[in-house]
Amino acid sequence: MKLTASETADSVAARTNLDGVALKPTECDVSVAADLPVDLVCLDYEGRESMPDADTLADLAGSVDLRVTTPVRADGFDPRGDDSLVATLPDAADRVLVAGHGAYLSDKEASRVVASRLGAARRDAPDAWVGTEGVERVALAAGGTQFELLSRSTDRDVRALRAAGFDGEVAVYAPTVLTDDEDAVLDAVGAYVSRRRPVARALPDGNGSGGGDGSDAAPPTDASATGRAREVLSAAARDFALVGSPETVRERVDDLREVGVDHVVGYPARGIDEFLS
Repeated sequence: MKLTASETADSVAARTNLDGVALKPTECDVSVAADLPVDLVCLDYEGRESMPDADTLADLAGSVDLRVTTPVRADGFDPRGDDSLVATLPDAADRVLVAGHGAYLSDKEASRVVASRLGAARRDAPDAWVGTEGVERVALAAGGTQFELLSRSTDRDVRALRAAGFDGEVAVYAPTVLTDDEDAVLDAVGAYVSRRRPVARALPDGNGSGGGDGSDAAPPTDASATGRAREVLSAAARDFALVGSPETVRERVDDLREVGVDHVVGYPARGIDEFLS
């Protein structure tokens, strides 16, 4: 059901001042994006079988500024091979070009060279954003809006880019948890932040020493985490995600804009209902 203007204006998501929301098709009916108090919606790629159909994408693109994540190594989006899925995207939808998460790529796809494909895809889609995760230099060389994951170095990195004369746009993606409840925060993003390299190094391993490597012996990363692991994860949640009340998140979003970020996109890590309440 479409929210009224007053309901949209009063929603918690509106109070965060986020520019956009990222949705995962396996987690929600993406058509709900039309009810969000944002103009920009990014759809994450979770494999070919989970992509919304052409009609759903077209309807969504008619309601919001839609961007679809398209891994340049994946069959269907490979500009040097099978790019058949590109034709299924509505004209009104733009793209986010990424190397692609290994969890959603076959071994053959994951072995493909990124740089030449990213460059070719940018020539085909000059308005596309370019995801920087793991391919920062290649992404910068490809040009376009740089789409980065929020990290503890984001402020410093963006300031450096601006000081060096980069005048293109910068967008930041961040899992977002609209609560101060520490257990809820860790349940939502503990596993995510534990995989970030500096956090993994800081986490204790199974015997309580540092240098965690994500092995089975490592301590839990959710609300059941205790001691040093909980301290590391709690701090990392504030570095690599947007966490806190809508007003706290808004302050962090404003800080990011102050250093030169043009677009802040939040992923509702506890589910889309939190953004609609």
